[in-house]
Amino acid sequence: MSQSELIDIDRNHLIHPVTGFRDHQARGVTVLESGRGAWLKDANGKEVLDAFAGLWCVNVGYGQESIVRAAAEQMSRLPYATGYFSYGSEPAIRLAQQLVELSPSSLQHVYFTLGGSDAVDAAIRYITFYYNAIGAPERKHFIALERGYHGSSSTSAGLTGLPVFHRNFDLPRENQHHIPCPYPYRSPVGDDPETLIAASVKALRDKVTELGVDHVAAFCCEPIVGSGGVIIPPKGWLKAMADTCKELDILLLVDEVITGFGRTGPLFACEDEGVEPDFMTIAKGLTSGYAPMGAVLMSDKVYEGIADGKNGGGVVGHGQTYSAHPVSAAIGLEVLRLYHEGGLLENGRKVSPYFAERLQAMRAHPLVGDARQRGLLGALELVVDKATKRQFDPALQLSERIGEIAYKNGLIFRAFNDNILGFAPALCYTETEFDILFERLEKTLNQVLDLKHITQAVA
Repeated sequence: MSQSELIDIDRNHLIHPVTGFRDHQARGVTVLESGRGAWLKDANGKEVLDAFAGLWCVNVGYGQESIVRAAAEQMSRLPYATGYFSYGSEPAIRLAQQLVELSPSSLQHVYFTLGGSDAVDAAIRYITFYYNAIGAPERKHFIALERGYHGSSSTSAGLTGLPVFHRNFDLPRENQHHIPCPYPYRSPVGDDPETLIAASVKALRDKVTELGVDHVAAFCCEPIVGSGGVIIPPKGWLKAMADTCKELDILLLVDEVITGFGRTGPLFACEDEGVEPDFMTIAKGLTSGYAPMGAVLMSDKVYEGIADGKNGGGVVGHGQTYSAHPVSAAIGLEVLRLYHEGGLLENGRKVSPYFAERLQAMRAHPLVGDARQRGLLGALELVVDKATKRQFDPALQLSERIGEIAYKNGLIFRAFNDNILGFAPALCYTETEFDILFERLEKTLNQVLDLKHITQAVA
């Protein structure tokens, strides 16, 4: 089928995620054809360096043949096994065991989902069931961070703290609340770590007081705010929030869909601060994007409350046809092997200082107001004026232009609507590939700076 035919069919029939329908129809689809390592090739034969690991997920890189073999072998042996009626499959059982062994010690039970959004949905449902089961049905309120991202389903999108996921969807719900995220570059309290942490702890306490401690179910957060702009709290922030949840006797749900599986250095970001949550949601790097799969990890405390609470026991009416899918689980097992035995976690830790060095050097560019990074997760924030941190007028639609120019230069990253550029390179990156990344990035920003309306704005 020709490219023009594919583009026309796509325009007429395929709905793409998080896009303006008419904008996408006018632009047309870019058809990706193949990938190897950190590189992609489109249907026109153009090679581009992927600096975003697909969508924060292809942590092991493209074209890992051992994953393909694992999937094919499982498909030929048992392509599907339901988890209903107490059936199961070996890959899913083994993957659950390995995840428990590798995650914080508080987490002893695993429910498999199809991705991150429904992992958060499942966690919300289990939390609701738990409080009803133990005789505390008034605990229905959830608190999350402004700018945080927890999915785009009918429930998880309400916890997401980004207005675009609320507009015209009647969200957030009355029991979903948000407090300011710890945003060092733009926080009204400044960028001092202790002050930022204290402000977040106070905001959580104040919100719980406002709602009534006996009405709050849980606090939900990402260790690093991902789709809200790669906003990196100071070290100690997550631990302080975890300790506050414990003091207030509310559950802690840590969303590691983006930060998990080596993205920040350790396998899970919780490890950095010794945080042991009641729930942890994972996806993306679990299968490195090679097949859909997510998971909810649950503590003994919650599991036992659901199983043995005075109003609990019996059937827990939550499930999905493809939960614990054996092919996805087999892929997950091989991906975990590649992280550890294949040396990818080690390589990610090895090259992250060079990534940080090159990213911080971009502060010298006239458009860059801030550079921030942890592990292989980073961002540049573009501003009109570095002294005032003034942002570009949204009417300029600068993020769309940046993405288009970068692709022409053979580079993919995430250009957020508020002109924050997000980077999540695969754990297989080499220093040479980082050199190519930043050479192409600087070329892109120079071309953006030369645009007439940008030159006028900066001047």
